[in-house]
Amino acid sequence: MTSSQVLAVAAFRDGKYCQSFPNFGVERRGAPVEAFARISDKPINVRQHVYEPDYVIVLDSTLTETVGVAAGAKEGGTIIINSDRKAEEFKLKTKAKIKTIDVTKTAMEIIGKPFVNVAVLGAFAAITGEVSLEAISAAIDQEFASKAKIGELNKKAAEKLYAKAKGE
Repeated sequence: MTSSQVLAVAAFRDGKYCQSFPNFGVERRGAPVEAFARISDKPINVRQHVYEPDYVIVLDSTLTETVGVAAGAKEGGTIIINSDRKAEEFKLKTKAKIKTIDVTKTAMEIIGKPFVNVAVLGAFAAITGEVSLEAISAAIDQEFASKAKIGELNKKAAEKLYAKAKGE
């Protein structure tokens, strides 16, 4: 949920219209959670589940084996998977592009814990161009205003993942 909120704030800071909302299934610790962010250059009037996403971010690669993470992903869209494996190793039935990036490794190096939900947004910004890294950084500052040290670490991780995804 936090990543979709930060993404929506970043989109707003970039002058776009946005929505962020969760979708809860079985509510128990460790259960997969879906959260959505709609981003558009035009006002958004739809208030329902996202059935055909342009982008999917998978924070736990083991979900690719148990949950239909690629369901509805648009042809020409992108699925970003947090993994140290190559994209070709994921046998997802989709016409979307699959990109992998080891967010966990970067989070462990910089944050010291496997907190990947905000850091991955740096890679998202680099891969999709939907939001700027500057807007992601400002949104992280806003989200973590009362926890500045955690915010700074998340920004560093997002910046490193942005550079990695850009091939810098």
